[in-house]
Amino acid sequence: MRWFGWFRKKPASAEAVGSSVAMIGGRLRKVGIPYALPADLEEQNRLDFQHYVLRFTFKGNYAAPLDNPRTILDVGCGTGLWAREMAALFPQAEVTGFDVNLPPADERGGVAYGVPLRPPNYRFQAGNVLEGLPFPDQSFDFVHMRLLVLAIPHDRWPFVVNELARVARVGGWVESVEAGTLRNGGPATDLIMTWIMSMLAQRGISFPDGGSVGGLMRAAGLANVVAQEADLPFGPYGGRVGSLLATDFSNGARAYGGLFEKLGIATVAQFDQAMAQAAADTSSAEIRCISPFFIAYGQRLG
Repeated sequence: MRWFGWFRKKPASAEAVGSSVAMIGGRLRKVGIPYALPADLEEQNRLDFQHYVLRFTFKGNYAAPLDNPRTILDVGCGTGLWAREMAALFPQAEVTGFDVNLPPADERGGVAYGVPLRPPNYRFQAGNVLEGLPFPDQSFDFVHMRLLVLAIPHDRWPFVVNELARVARVGGWVESVEAGTLRNGGPATDLIMTWIMSMLAQRGISFPDGGSVGGLMRAAGLANVVAQEADLPFGPYGGRVGSLLATDFSNGARAYGGLFEKLGIATVAQFDQAMAQAAADTSSAEIRCISPFFIAYGQRLG
């Protein structure tokens, strides 16, 4: 199912790329990559929750005008849920999930939430997009990447987008979905975002880069590029969507508390106080917080 009305095999034997994890800031985290969110069961559950929030919010799993794709690649597939759903939606397609970690569902069979945990037309390939995609030129009809802004350093974005375009077939589509920083959430929310951006800067990551992917697609030679910002309501004033987005942000941001203290950005007590105040602010009648998402897609024509 395509998004919006206003937008016209077997798993790989390798379990991960550099599979080392360590307890950092009170949570298990992957070592040796820029991505700072945890690599544990709690985070896996949050990622699945986030997927359902986005699918509900945007009423589908993609925005590009797909026409019977035969090969689909999901870069940074996380738990693999999006890729497995696409495998069910397009049973004629071979769908590949690509990530530094083996999705837990790839280790077991069965069905969850009505979706096969390992459809016959789905496979997993371990790898790190920052080191390039291990696929030949023009391998996929649809190349998808979502919410990797927290994993890609600022100076690596052109390389990554060029890799997405490189592996797209002529006539195929490349799509990116990224989040931006919360706006109009009040002083406590602003403080939390400042802390997050400070932590990311230490890893070479710039949150605003997610809004620049459309331009990078054009620079990579893609045509028919559509880039749009969707400013979504954040908090109870936005109804179900706003409440779900606030829950997802809270669950994700709380994973940073111990890390902030370790990096000298804020103590756990300061962080907890700011999170409590931010939740109160965004629940008030006066605050109209916005959670921006940046959706871009483009077509390879040559």
